[in-house]
Amino acid sequence: MSDTAAGLSDTSTPGRELLPTATQARTRAAVRALVRPHRRLALGGFAMMVVATAVGLLVQPLLGRIVDLVAGHRPPGSITLPVVLLVLVALAQGGTTVVGLALVSRLGETVLAQLRERFVEKALRLPLEQVERAGAGDLTARVTRDVSVVGEAVRSALPELARSLLAIVLTLAAMAALDWRFFLAALIAVPVQASTARWYVRNAVPLYAEQRIATGSQQQQLLDTIAGAGTVRAFRLEEEHTARVTRRSSAAVELTLRGIRLVLNFYNRLHVAEYAGLAAVLVTGFLLVRGGSVSIGTATAAALYFHSLFSPVNQALVLLDDAQSATAALARLVGVADQPSPEPSVPEPSLAGPSDAHGTVTVTGIRHAYEPGRPVLHGVDLTLRAGERVALVGVSGAGKTTLAKLIAGVHRPTSGSVRVTTDDGVPREGLPVALVTQETHVFAGPLADDLRLARAGATDDELRTALATVDALDWAGALPDGLDTVVGDGGHRLTSAQVQQLALARLVLADPPVAVLDEATAEAGSTGARLLEQAADRAVEGRTALIVAHRLTQAATADRIVVMDGGRIVENGTHDELCAAAGPYASLWAAWSGTRATADRTPTHHHGPHSSHSTTSHVTTSPDTTTVKDH
Repeated sequence: MSDTAAGLSDTSTPGRELLPTATQARTRAAVRALVRPHRRLALGGFAMMVVATAVGLLVQPLLGRIVDLVAGHRPPGSITLPVVLLVLVALAQGGTTVVGLALVSRLGETVLAQLRERFVEKALRLPLEQVERAGAGDLTARVTRDVSVVGEAVRSALPELARSLLAIVLTLAAMAALDWRFFLAALIAVPVQASTARWYVRNAVPLYAEQRIATGSQQQQLLDTIAGAGTVRAFRLEEEHTARVTRRSSAAVELTLRGIRLVLNFYNRLHVAEYAGLAAVLVTGFLLVRGGSVSIGTATAAALYFHSLFSPVNQALVLLDDAQSATAALARLVGVADQPSPEPSVPEPSLAGPSDAHGTVTVTGIRHAYEPGRPVLHGVDLTLRAGERVALVGVSGAGKTTLAKLIAGVHRPTSGSVRVTTDDGVPREGLPVALVTQETHVFAGPLADDLRLARAGATDDELRTALATVDALDWAGALPDGLDTVVGDGGHRLTSAQVQQLALARLVLADPPVAVLDEATAEAGSTGARLLEQAADRAVEGRTALIVAHRLTQAATADRIVVMDGGRIVENGTHDELCAAAGPYASLWAAWSGTRATADRTPTHHHGPHSSHSTTSHVTTSPDTTTVKDH
């Protein structure tokens, strides 16, 4: 078996393959690797916990001493010293426990923070196809519920478990020091406790893993239903979707109830162990006192020692519940955090202004299928020369967007290769490529922060220069607070054209050698189309550009036009050459020209800013691209 288990299938959703879950061995190895740099902190916390527990074990002998003094009819003043010592023990134990718990908690929080950072880093770099197969619910459950479970375990279960285990070991050692027969009597409870623990772990591990899957499935159904609420209402499918949510929720509730029943049976078995052990210690004490081997005070101390084991033993075993739940959650986090980083890594976008390095893109034998046996692209070969502006056209479903995303590095091809070479002739896999699509996202916050997603260190002057490049400076400057105006959800509403200009301004700031525009001007409507086309032209000026053209006016002005049909390139040439060839492009151009002529004779319906859907754009860095993502 591999270190990281393969993605599990969600049986409630056919065809869904969950994200990977790490094996137990790999999970333990990952935790050791995270703790290793903090060995001193771990040793310090462990040492203080040992001291605190050892000091606390002085209580029972002191109480036994008081019993012997009373049984021997000693004067009242003789118990003063044991009482003072009890107070000192309490103070010392409290102080060392606080320090030990603080150190252990600090260790746990540090390790958890590192794991969260690794998880988020790898989750953001997961292949899009893998996330889509798993569903957003699986990833959401891991980043919310699983992280919460592990975090709670680190804050409470881990320190308490450490204290409990130390108390058990040292208390048994103290009982043996009183008399080895007390130690043997106490061990009578161990077989029952051990069998209980094994039974619980054997049943709890698969149960909690199943609970995690059921929770992810429930969240996925909720996300799907909420996201498609408009369609659900339009087709009156409310009852059907409510039933689906109910089924997923009922499955999760049933698993929770199974867990409760498991815990109740667990406690019942522990009570049997406690009764058997305490009875054995009391009988042993009675026999030893009657035989004169030990004093009443020593027998009392032994009984108190065993009674004091009730809490740590029960707590340690009960914490198995939290431990198993946290282990299942941790394995799901490690499964994602262990995903290999796509290679090789790419350099960050330049912060020193426009780049002089144009990129040559070479696509060789690209084949791609989103589902096995259903290819979308068939052996595509294409070269984009440095600084060349190439338009990609074709009917819907021809494979244009798929090819654009493969060049941008959003998807990895099923076979074939995409290489980008700089002007210096040195081939570099994964040279940053920026992608702008028609679906963009505006993040809630100041406009300046939204722009700086493309270049964190950009000055206000650089932001204004980028906005001016795409003809957006006028409206941006007219906003109530200028660049500090809050946009996005709950803020100033931007029109579709303004949102696309914002995406293009990010492209300018990201300054990639290669830019891919996938119908980036399609959302503007007829009124703003010409403005956005001009803005797009200026944004890609000086760069190698692949433009998936929504309007053929963009194709007509490109250096070269590539026509796709059925996942293949069927034509390649300039606008005049392809029109003269009377092939597929000529037909598209004739249809487009006819539509434009009709549109010129038809009144134009202008849409206000509130009639367009809210769209936005952001820049992320992937292993293959610096992508201006559009959701």
